[in-house]
Amino acid sequence: MTVTEVYKAQELVYELKVGDIMTRRVLTVTPDMTMHQVKNLMRDNRISGLPVLVGEKLVGIVSIEDLIVTMERGELETSVSEHMTIGVYTIYDDESVIQALNKFTKTGVGRLPVVSRAGKLVGIITPDDITRGVLKALQVAYHEEEIRRYRASHLFEDIASDQTTLLLTYAVPPRDFNRAGRASSQLKLALGRLGVHPRIVRRVAIAAYEAEMNIVIHSTNGGHLCAEVTAERIVVQAIDQGPGIPDVAQALQAGYSTAPDWIREMGFGAGMGFTNIRNCVDEFALESSLDKGTRLEAVVYLHLGEVLPDEATSDR
Repeated sequence: MTVTEVYKAQELVYELKVGDIMTRRVLTVTPDMTMHQVKNLMRDNRISGLPVLVGEKLVGIVSIEDLIVTMERGELETSVSEHMTIGVYTIYDDESVIQALNKFTKTGVGRLPVVSRAGKLVGIITPDDITRGVLKALQVAYHEEEIRRYRASHLFEDIASDQTTLLLTYAVPPRDFNRAGRASSQLKLALGRLGVHPRIVRRVAIAAYEAEMNIVIHSTNGGHLCAEVTAERIVVQAIDQGPGIPDVAQALQAGYSTAPDWIREMGFGAGMGFTNIRNCVDEFALESSLDKGTRLEAVVYLHLGEVLPDEATSDR
């Protein structure tokens, strides 16, 4: 499993609901049935646990462990009610898979009956169900992503025009380090789906990240990260409304930074942002004034410089 797939699996256990992956066809028994009948049901259906119902009400569960003890004692003709476990741990069908995993870990049980909010038994879930469900969801997500990539990568071919431009715009709030990097990450994902060469995507992503962090760290009111994508080039623009850069030439020097100490203590503001951007792009322009703010523009041509310079070092 790749790192990307691991991350996606981690997302899925939070996104998927128990009802999405539980076993819906549930065999049940009643308290007055015999353990001999339980043995036959478990053997014939290759299952290790049976919920016990009175009408539609869940009153207990009988497991293969209970059956083994019963067989050792020679009590197969006794009733289920004498051997079942009462006070059963259950989970709701609208709870997340991560909640089911936590309950399995906390209780140590091997299966959880699934009930609706009305209290009706609607399924059963085991750790194996979770494994199968997540793997199936990963497969579906992979195919959906492939379809999205195919459609996006043919965007410029399928649209009839003399010049087709795709404009992507992302808002960047100031001093919000919890969301810092989100805009550049979304841009990176979009370019990947468009079928842009991975090396080009990496170059643009590094430049966009550095530009985004400059807005997060230095701007008063935040700004925007924009990308104009054509069949020939990608133009990244980072625009904010102030306070602006007093000396652009000095700001472009490697290692120069006006970031306060508390920003530096967080690992940002090393003064290499503009240097990294210039190392990653084919064209670079920076305009700033104290009354209007800052406008950065970086251009990467899709047919030039596909190899990322080794000297580019992100502040990340």
